[in-house]
Amino acid sequence: MVFSYLPAIILLAPLMAGLIIGLFSRRLGPKVCHIGVAAEVIAFIGALAVLYDVTTTAPRTIHLSPSGQGFWQISLHLDRLAAVMLVHIAAISGLIHLFSLRYMQQERGYARFHSLLAFTTFVLFGMVSSANLLLLFIFWQLLSWLVPLLSFNYEHTPTLRGAFRTFIMQRAGDVAFLGGIFVAARVYETLELAELFTRATAVSSTLILWPGGMEIHATSAITMLIFISAMSKSAQFPFHMWLPDSLYAPTPVTAFLHAGIINAGGFLLARLAPLFALSPITLHWVFAAGMLTALLGSSMMLVQNDIKKTLGYSTIGQMGFMIMECGLGAYGLAIFHLIAHGLFKGSIFLNCGYVIHAARQDPRLPRRHTPVEAPEFSSLAWVTGFVTTLILPLIIVLGAHGVLNIALGDSQGTIIFLFFGWATSSQAILTLYRLRAVASWKVAVSMLSALFIVVVTYLFAAESFTHFLFPAPGEVARHFGAGALPAALFDLLVTAFALVIVAGWILIYAASHGRTISVPAWTDKLQVAVYLLLINRLYLDTFAIKLQTRCTTLLDGLNRSRSFPYIAGLLAVALALVNWAPSLTMTPRQVLQLVAVTLMLPLFPMHVFYVAALSRTSGYLAATLAVLLPAAGSLGLADLAQELPRDILRMMNVLALVGAVYGSIKALAQVRMPDLVAYASVAFFSVLWWYFTASGTFNVAVFVYITAVALLTAAQLIAWQLLRKRYGNLTLNLFHGLARPMPRFATLFMLCVMAAVVLPPFALFSGPLKMSVLTSGALSFGLIVALFTWFVASWYLFRMMQRLLFGHHRAEIRYLDLHTTEVVGLLILLSISALLVAMPSAWINMEPVDHSQRATMELLLWHK
Repeated sequence: MVFSYLPAIILLAPLMAGLIIGLFSRRLGPKVCHIGVAAEVIAFIGALAVLYDVTTTAPRTIHLSPSGQGFWQISLHLDRLAAVMLVHIAAISGLIHLFSLRYMQQERGYARFHSLLAFTTFVLFGMVSSANLLLLFIFWQLLSWLVPLLSFNYEHTPTLRGAFRTFIMQRAGDVAFLGGIFVAARVYETLELAELFTRATAVSSTLILWPGGMEIHATSAITMLIFISAMSKSAQFPFHMWLPDSLYAPTPVTAFLHAGIINAGGFLLARLAPLFALSPITLHWVFAAGMLTALLGSSMMLVQNDIKKTLGYSTIGQMGFMIMECGLGAYGLAIFHLIAHGLFKGSIFLNCGYVIHAARQDPRLPRRHTPVEAPEFSSLAWVTGFVTTLILPLIIVLGAHGVLNIALGDSQGTIIFLFFGWATSSQAILTLYRLRAVASWKVAVSMLSALFIVVVTYLFAAESFTHFLFPAPGEVARHFGAGALPAALFDLLVTAFALVIVAGWILIYAASHGRTISVPAWTDKLQVAVYLLLINRLYLDTFAIKLQTRCTTLLDGLNRSRSFPYIAGLLAVALALVNWAPSLTMTPRQVLQLVAVTLMLPLFPMHVFYVAALSRTSGYLAATLAVLLPAAGSLGLADLAQELPRDILRMMNVLALVGAVYGSIKALAQVRMPDLVAYASVAFFSVLWWYFTASGTFNVAVFVYITAVALLTAAQLIAWQLLRKRYGNLTLNLFHGLARPMPRFATLFMLCVMAAVVLPPFALFSGPLKMSVLTSGALSFGLIVALFTWFVASWYLFRMMQRLLFGHHRAEIRYLDLHTTEVVGLLILLSISALLVAMPSAWINMEPVDHSQRATMELLLWHK
């Protein structure tokens, strides 16, 4: 009986702490932040109790929503994996909360930071204990929102730039995750993890990439999309660029990020291990991505001269090893690696931050030390390094597995330990070589003995931990078997890696003794080129900057062009007419009604009137029109739902997809908030038209979607009108820095943007999700465009919020926060948008599937 309340207590403790700190910090003072530490202590004790219970009894699933809710089941699954992660997160978060009480005391936004830290802990708790793939995704994308917010520093431009890149790259992973959810929902008709694993094992479903084209297994498509999301969270190449940029954030943020948040990718793969076991090809891609990231991250770490960047690239390399372990089916080893890395990397970041902070606060100049001549490089140093990096890991693995009675050839996942030992010890020994630290037998023997003890202990603990997490008979062997590489390929990889290390030590030995080895002349140039490539972060940042500059130039040109909308509109209409000649069976009343509906629910190219109505009128009138026009248009759309000919719907489908892309691109180039909001509404309503023309129905999901878009558009226009009343009609480029002097406005506007980028608990999250799953096909071309629109909307809406709220405080402006009546008005709009989620919905009513038959579904088709 007591156990049933523990999960709720664990989740609610940080959630309530975040709310109390955020709402009452001004009234109660900075000491209210101590509530966060108390909440983490409560959560930690509860997590220990849950771990004991699931270890001594059995896993439990707790349903928090009524039965019969379809995909919207809210339930928690607490097994050994979830319990271990709850303990780990609570411990890390509690230490960082405690450290931040004094470390962040002089920072502006002290209470805001502690509130967001508590919310992030709540989201992590919910993510690791979710029993439903959709609920897991909700917490997953909330984490993508909270991570950049934690990093914000109003005074530091690189921090703002890094926070934006973090959000965009993680949002790209969220789009892939959502695509995987759509495929899983349409193929297996469930998102409950236990049921999903059962149905995926029972039925063999394939997807056709194009008519008569290549087929792909449904589980491969789902797992590949979800793995892309895991790559973005765990900074796998090429999604690794956001992690070094996040190092500008305060030390507690970087510690929490490197100790817990970045490990989310490894947890996701372990949680969905039964699904990944059905797709060996995906596991091979996982292994390849992890190996590439491990090599690049470890190599880039060696050329850094900043302590935080060194630790940051070290984390990228370690995450590569963790993903490699998952790719070989060694999920237990990956989770153990996750926990061990989180503990030591979190403590290292906190200590480094403390040292840097103390050095900046110390008024004394650094003492000048007399340089001491380093001793000569000895053969002992070379022997020690060679044994440590090559021979010792092999001896430990062979000996340990002989004692543990595990066949080395049957568990490739354990060989990953060699990669880990070789790369990590090579980095350590290279550092010692540069410092000339190994100069005596005592140092060499002590170092080798310590390494031997640590590694053997690590290996024994990892093996025991693997069987603790997966106690079912044959489960570990099944995972190893699914991720096993061809023996010849795996042997080639191990041999090549060993030869590289041997060659490196031979070159070091020869150079240290004044000897030369005959090598081609091009090797010197190659070394310089590789060094420049690594120190410049593979030139990916330069490429991203150039791409952004060219895209900005193109968007500015399109924004200034008056003829572009009409040319695009004519081309879209021509394309639609050429492909589908509409039937002429419509009555004059239907024609007039259709024209009126396309004006009020702006269908491209009729959107110009809607854009003019919102962007060229005063704020309150524009907000009123943003509600009244969609309300009237929805009535007309409901009346036309069963009357429009199919050819008309097909033609409008083309216009809807063009409008979605066009509205998104136009919004990216806007600097006036009314224009940006207007084009964003065009993009959102184009998604509505796509769904309507694909399904031909008007249901509750459509009503919720229209209402949510109208309310949020009105809320943002009203917020802008309130600013215009105070400061005039400034553009987003000139008006910024509102977060600190106007906390009420900043909080409400942030909630508006949070709702607009399709985050729960607002209705704009549930509306398009239901509509998208209701469409025919697993992943149609229109759905791809809808996902693209969602990603671009996140891009420009987050950028708008960043420009408006954050940045340098303008001294010449006298900031005035919102009055109580203004706050109430915006809160009403946001509350209605949130309450719409609770409305009865036309959710999917599907017939039972005959899992004995082989299902074939179409992917990337225009229409059936």
